Amino acid sequence: MSTELSKQDLSILGILQNDASKTSSDVADIVGMSQSPCWRRINRIEQEGLIRKKVALLDRHVLGMDLVVFATINLTTSGRQNLEEFEHSVQNFDEVMECYTMTGIWDYMLKIIVKDIRNYESFVRDRLLCLPMIREIHSHIAVTEIKNTTELPLKTQL
Repeated sequence: MSTELSKQDLSILGILQNDASKTSSDVADIVGMSQSPCWRRINRIEQEGLIRKKVALLDRHVLGMDLVVFATINLTTSGRQNLEEFEHSVQNFDEVMECYTMTGIWDYMLKIIVKDIRNYESFVRDRLLCLPMIREIHSHIAVTEIKNTTELPLKTQL
């Protein structure tokens, strides 16, 4: 980050990460500043790359995608080629919402969203297990969603 963030910058970021459809005029009213300086701050924040993109968050339940699975994966070997090939392959699976390398006993953790258990089984059998570098997969099915947010903890971490 090239510049320090002011309290107003943090307020602007908090407002926009909660609702990116707000206009610069709306944001200015909320933070108590005039529209033009607020617009300039938002542009600077965007140019510095703090806002990657603006999206619509869809309701997976309304769309019938009720199953969330956290799959832990170990590869056959941890060689660079295996890692890169696996990571490249995962990028092409729409069902994989998030993928992380892990410390400890697992190489990767995936967050997978599908309609139901049958779709998950099909995804594992027909797509994941086709990757020759996978040694084992352990599926952890989410039962109840307690918290799901896209908002970063600006107030406590910055």
